[in-house]
Amino acid sequence: VQLVESGGGSVQAGGSLRLSCAASGGTFSDLDMDWSRQAPGKEREFVAAISWSDGKTYYVDSVKGRFTISRDNAKNTVYLQMDSLKPEDTAVYYCGATLRNIHYWGQGTQVIVSS
Repeated sequence: VQLVESGGGSVQAGGSLRLSCAASGGTFSDLDMDWSRQAPGKEREFVAAISWSDGKTYYVDSVKGRFTISRDNAKNTVYLQMDSLKPEDTAVYYCGATLRNIHYWGQGTQVIVSS
């Protein structure tokens, strides 16, 4: 499974960005998809996930109500809509996929939120 993220960039606090992750090399509808992030000097943390079976979504508390994960199985793409961005959201965001208990990572996309 190969994952390619896009959509990162710089934005002011309160702004929005939408990240995209295109998957290939597997049956996309069988993949549980997720987003994680790693801020400078910190460990990577889970941000959001969406299951393949029922489309249920999961979020870390710090982004609930501001971020929305979604998927388009026809386009083999998962999205992370990020609204009301805060400086503490600054990080490299990684797309992930799980297939048969193996987890795959994308290369990451940088998000910078300035105050």
